[in-house]
Amino acid sequence: MLARLMEFYGVEEQIPKHIQPSLVLSVENDELGIPAGLQDRVIQVYEGVVFMDFNRGHMETYGHGIYEELDPTLLPNVYVAYTKRLSEGTEVFHNDIRSRWNRGEREVVSAMYQWANLAERVKEMLLAGRGREIGPLLNENFDLRRRLYKISPGNLEMVDIARDVGASAKFTGSGGAIVGTFEDEAMFGRLVEAFRSRDIEVINPKILP
Repeated sequence: MLARLMEFYGVEEQIPKHIQPSLVLSVENDELGIPAGLQDRVIQVYEGVVFMDFNRGHMETYGHGIYEELDPTLLPNVYVAYTKRLSEGTEVFHNDIRSRWNRGEREVVSAMYQWANLAERVKEMLLAGRGREIGPLLNENFDLRRRLYKISPGNLEMVDIARDVGASAKFTGSGGAIVGTFEDEAMFGRLVEAFRSRDIEVINPKILP
C-alpha cells in the first residue's frame, strides 16, 4: 500500500525499505489507534522470506529492526491452514502480553528471548541447507506460546490435528491460521483430509523472492 501511495503521489526519492515498516506502524498506532506490531509490516514491505531481528538497542538507536532477506528455495515443504471461524484481531490476542512485557514480567521477557533464539536457530538451519529439520523448532515456538496465552479450544484443535498427522504447527499470527512443515505429498494429502471435516482450508503456498 505504501509503495502504491508513493507512486500515486509521485514521490521521487523512495523511502528506504528498512524505514517503511516503522513508518506504516507509526501511522496505525498513532493516527489510527490500532495496536499492531512490526512483523506484518516488515513482510508486507519486503515480501518473500525475511529474518527479522528486533534487537532493542538497535531499535532504540536507529528506529528500525535488522531485516535480512532469505532465499525462499531454502524453505522445506510449508503449508498454511486457516478458518474464518477463529480469526480475531491482534489487539485482542496480544493485549495482555503487551502490558505484561511493558511491566517487565520475568516469564514474558524470558519467553520473548526464547522466541528470538528459536528464530535465529531456524535461520541458521535454513542457511545450512537443513530446512527439513526446522519442524521441532516451530512446535517449540507454539508450545511456549501455549504456556503464556489463553488460546481458544478451536485454535488448539487446529494445531493438534496437524501434529496428529505428523506435521509441525504454530500460529501464523493472532489465531485462526497455523503454519508448519510437512514431509511429502502423502502427508499433505492427509492434512487436507483431516482438516476438511472441520471446515478448515489448507494451502501449499508458493513463496517467491
